This record gives sequence, C-alpha cells and structure tokens, in this order.
Amino acid sequence: MRNPLGLMLASVVAAVMIAGVWFWTSSPRAGAAPPQTVAAKPAEPAPAAAKLAAKDDVEVTAALSKPAAPPAPPPAPAKSTCANPDALGVSRTVVIDTAGGPGFGFLQYKQFDFLADKEVVLTFDDGPWPTTPSVLKALADECTKAVFFPIGLHTTYHPEILRQVAAAGHTIGAHTWSHAHLDSKKLTEQQAMDEIEKGFSAVKLALGSAPAPFFRFPALVHTQATTEHLGNRNIAMFSCDVDSNDFKSSSPDQVIQTVMTKLDKQGKGIILMHDLQKHTAAALPTLLRRLKAGGYKVVQVRAKTQLETLPEYDAMLVKDMKVPTASSRPVGSVVQTVTD
Repeated sequence: MRNPLGLMLASVVAAVMIAGVWFWTSSPRAGAAPPQTVAAKPAEPAPAAAKLAAKDDVEVTAALSKPAAPPAPPPAPAKSTCANPDALGVSRTVVIDTAGGPGFGFLQYKQFDFLADKEVVLTFDDGPWPTTPSVLKALADECTKAVFFPIGLHTTYHPEILRQVAAAGHTIGAHTWSHAHLDSKKLTEQQAMDEIEKGFSAVKLALGSAPAPFFRFPALVHTQATTEHLGNRNIAMFSCDVDSNDFKSSSPDQVIQTVMTKLDKQGKGIILMHDLQKHTAAALPTLLRRLKAGGYKVVQVRAKTQLETLPEYDAMLVKDMKVPTASSRPVGSVVQTVTD
C-alpha cells in the first residue's frame, strides 16, 4: 500500500505545482503592459442630417452661456411702391403744427401760404359714404394722397369705410357731428361746440385711434366763438382755394371743368370736393390725369400730433348715441356653429 499511497501524494503535489505556475503566468501584474488589441474599424461618416442636428445642439447650448443680445430696433415702415410708372403721385409731404388753431385756404385764411406754384392739396368732405371706396381706388391708382373731413354721424353708418380711408394712408380730420351750419341762429354756442367735439369723438370711435386735429366748417361758415374754441383746442381750420361745387354739378365732366378752370386761373391751391357725391367719384380718375397732364403736383398734408378727444364726448357717444365700437373679442368667441 505504500507504493499506491506515495503515487497519490505525488500526483496531488504535481497538480498543485501546475496550478500555481498557471496562475502566476496568466494573472496581470502591476506595471505590466496592457494587452494588445486589434485596431477598431474607422467609424462611418455621420449622415448630413445628424451632423446638422449636432451642430444645432452645440450652437443652442453655447448661446445659453452668451449674454443676451440687445433687442433689434423696430423695422422701418415699408415704403409703398407704385405700380403706375406715370402716376400723379405725391411730390412732397408737409407736417402742420396746429398749435393755436391756424387756418389754411386763401378763400378765408390768408396767413399761411405753404404751396408753391402748380401744387395742390386734395380734400374731401362729408364721407364716409358708399361712394368713398371709388374715390379711394382712383387715388390709389394714381398713388396719391388726400385729406378727408368726415361727418361724425356718417362714421356711425359706415365705420368700415372710414377705416379703409385710414388704411390707405390718408389724413382724417372732422366735419362736425351732423353737418350743422355753426353760424345758425338755431344753435346755441354750447350746441355749436358740441357739434365740433362730437364729430371728432365719432371719428375716433370709428377708427379706434385719434384723428388729426384738422377741421372744416360745413359750408365754410364760422363764428368768433367757434374759431376761438378751435384755437384753444389747437385744431387747424381748413377752408379752400378751389371749390369744385360738385354738389351742384350735373355730370362728372362739369366737376372736372369747374376744378380745372379755377385751378388754371389761380395756379395752385387746396381743392375742396365731396366723396359722397357720385359725380365726383366718377370724375376723379379723369381729373387726376388732367392734373398730371397740366403739370400739377400733389402735396400730402399731415398733422404733427393727433387730437386728444374729450372723454365726456367719447362717453356720450358710446352711451347715448349707441355708436358701435370695434370689439376685441374674436369672432369665434361670439358666434359658434352648433350644427352643420
């Protein structure tokens, strides 16, 4: 038995020695070089979209760490372009400081002569009316501008038309509430003031913004009290140099003839017309071409500041006259379809 037992012990000792040698040679040791690996295959180029996304991510993230850029200045108003190369156009624009209530139009006011020879100012009274859009189209076709003096009561009938006048870039003043002659013996001094102020408030409520402090007396008649009131309110008064008398005209041709005859005699001036007269609306395209052919140039007139209407008249019109005002509510919140 000694021989078999010795053989078994020798086998165990040999196995232990072999395991120790294997462990020593296969275990990593400090300072040993890292095992050699096979070189990796170069990565495929990323798709263009992935590159763009990564680039965008980097730019956005980087932007967060940068100081905020100062706000960009508001864009300049787009300069309107005229599709008509031979249009009458506007030769120049003047801005009027209405402090003290200056008057314009040599038929009544002689102090301020701001028009050069062959210059005209186009003005229209008594709108807004269903004929007004035809007047606006004629002016737009010739790329020119005018001053409108609407009647307050008419603005309650057609506020959307008055807003078309404003959207086209024309100047809007006022022409009393009901076209009352302010020198009438039937009107008290206070009623005359009411006519003026209610007219301006009606224009403001129809437009949603303040009108120009420009006023024209109905029939061009005034009193000392009304002119003093306008002066105290810093509202300019407009008369005319050329009266078209279109409300007396029997045809568009007569409107044209009247205006051109008077204008050729005077050489320049503020032209008074009425946008509610159908003959004037029909005559205007030809009249504007005649002005162009005659060498006349249109001067656009604007106000330095807009008029601040009196709150009591604004409130009066909203409450008593039921003047419609623009709603800030969207149509969908007011009118909804419940069945198709």
